[in-house]
Amino acid sequence: MTSAKKQSAGKGRFTERQSCRPFLEGSVSAMTEAGDRPLRFEPVQGLTVGEACLKAASYLSEQGVDEGRANAERLLQHLLGIEPAGLLRDWRDPFPAERGVEWTALVSRKAAGEPVQYIVGEQWFYGLPFTVTPAVLIPRPETELLVEALLAAADRLWPGAAGREPAPGSPAPTVVDVGTGSGAIAVTLAARRPAWRVCASDLSKDALAVARLNAARHGAIARMAFAQGDLLRPFTAKPAGAKQEAAEDGTGTQGEPQADVSASRRAHAERNVRPPALETAGLRIDVLVSNPPYIPAADIEGLQREVRDHEPRLALDGGEDGLEPYRRMLAQLPALAAIPRIVAFELGQGQAREVAQMLRNTDYWDEVRIIEDYAGIERHVIGLRSQI
Repeated sequence: MTSAKKQSAGKGRFTERQSCRPFLEGSVSAMTEAGDRPLRFEPVQGLTVGEACLKAASYLSEQGVDEGRANAERLLQHLLGIEPAGLLRDWRDPFPAERGVEWTALVSRKAAGEPVQYIVGEQWFYGLPFTVTPAVLIPRPETELLVEALLAAADRLWPGAAGREPAPGSPAPTVVDVGTGSGAIAVTLAARRPAWRVCASDLSKDALAVARLNAARHGAIARMAFAQGDLLRPFTAKPAGAKQEAAEDGTGTQGEPQADVSASRRAHAERNVRPPALETAGLRIDVLVSNPPYIPAADIEGLQREVRDHEPRLALDGGEDGLEPYRRMLAQLPALAAIPRIVAFELGQGQAREVAQMLRNTDYWDEVRIIEDYAGIERHVIGLRSQI
């Protein structure tokens, strides 16, 4: 895929509007009976596949779910194990009666506000399917533009490492994705640029487990490392004699003893486990990318219910004004082994210019630019130092 806009047919572009962080809208009350009790979704009886879909779509809309038809179709595809084209093909076929109870449960979960991505356990990002659980933020379409811009910027500085078949012996960057969540950014970069060394970090152990699962799913686990810690802390240089933090790589635990890497990779191939822990403290980072929490704390309660009640608050709360993670990362930069030549951040609406100025004030990068998302919102900031 050459553009983030080119997704796999059917699945790739499905997004659930109410689950996107940029939308700070309140939840919509569901139609009720007997006071505040939600209307019950009745089991499917004697309907065609299409009729079952339309009935569910109508019910979801009544319950205040945006894009009821799109959600119903996605749930039905998941239930029946078919693609969008298959749904059209089977539209007039009888709905399988033995799946009625399961269908009712799926629609009822969606009506209660659970994001469809958590229900089906998957979200597509940059042309790849990613496993998602309530431990991670659901990947958003606008983040694909951050990945696309980062690939282009890094290919300028390390042209020999560009593409899926890099030039042998060419220098390649070490990339760190801070707050990786599902690993959407880190795994996509590792999959698109096999020569890059990619490390994904997160404060949440559960999130890192999902990221490792996605790295294995896309054949990148042997070329990635994983570190648990707060922002850049796992990577800051340690004083002489201080205990080093370790990066996880696969399924073991943080702080595992060092072992022969080639032997561990053979074990990975044989038993589907990862190589042992790697040291990250003092790691020289060439590219820093992060989509950290950026919602102001006071705005959390005003988010739509799908976000507020289901997505991890740790991945949403950016402090008083939403900019605390950016200030802290920039303050931590001098403690790294070297200042990254590229930094790339995703931000909330109205935050990009302030963060861009923070980057300019450091004088670390000679090029700082802002990138708009699909809606024309200034969504990303990239800083680049063209000369070493």
